[in-house]
Amino acid sequence: MYSKTLYAGWSDMDFNAHMKNTAYLDKAADVRQMYLMEHGFPVEEFQRRRFGPVVRKDEVEYFSEIHLQQQIVVTYALAGQSADGSRFLLRHEIYRPDGRLSATVTSAGGWLHLDERRLIAPPAELLAVMNSLDRTADFAELPSSLRPPVG
Repeated sequence: MYSKTLYAGWSDMDFNAHMKNTAYLDKAADVRQMYLMEHGFPVEEFQRRRFGPVVRKDEVEYFSEIHLQQQIVVTYALAGQSADGSRFLLRHEIYRPDGRLSATVTSAGGWLHLDERRLIAPPAELLAVMNSLDRTADFAELPSSLRPPVG
């Protein structure tokens, strides 16, 4: 399974000296971006092609705290996808240094055409990259976000 080792920094902390809720979302987004960059889709490629990922919903479930400067491991897997790749459901598990699960982040989204402001199916190369992710045990086939032509 794809994963990255990161650290809980000062700006990731809340008033109670635990990793704050938005930091979990940020770490998940960082790992997604790292995966795309390592597989031929850096930010510049998305800009050149005029589309990019868009998250429509995030869900975070918490289990145990992470403290300042703790090393964390963030995994990345595919929890669902439409056959054309226009919709996806991504799952991240965030682990503490002792191996205990701290939180799961599940994000639902798609691929947004930046000029047309609508969801699109990704190019075949990107669909292959997404399909190379490990799938979660509860992987679900999602409906396409593409609308049939009117007429």
